[in-house]
Amino acid sequence: MSNKKVTGIGGVFIKANNPKELCAWYDKHLGTTFGKNAYMVFNWSANKNDTPAGSTTFSFFKEDSNYFAPSTKQAMLNFRVENLETTLEELRKAGVQVFDNVEEYDYGKFGWIMDAEGNKIELWEPKNEHLFNEDES
Repeated sequence: MSNKKVTGIGGVFIKANNPKELCAWYDKHLGTTFGKNAYMVFNWSANKNDTPAGSTTFSFFKEDSNYFAPSTKQAMLNFRVENLETTLEELRKAGVQVFDNVEEYDYGKFGWIMDAEGNKIELWEPKNEHLFNEDES
């Protein structure tokens, strides 16, 4: 595998019986900023000027969501990577289960793998992070 591996946690996704109520609970008790969304973004700062250096998304999905499929687990991690295609190819060559589809959006490219215990993991190559931040929620 290359020297470029995971560069950070891009997100934590958790299934919930009622995502909106759980978001409201987190807002009330932990000071999160879900508002009307089922996700929120923690922006990081790399310097004293608070220039955004990246972000981590925290999100709840409906209990019956198929987004984690084929995993039956309650949570899914999203890891940031620098070169999605290269990472997926290296993982494929190493015998890791890699899903065929790669999706691209204004805020980056996504691919998925399964770990050795059946946890689906989302890999994200971010771009233009200013397009996806909590100010737009």
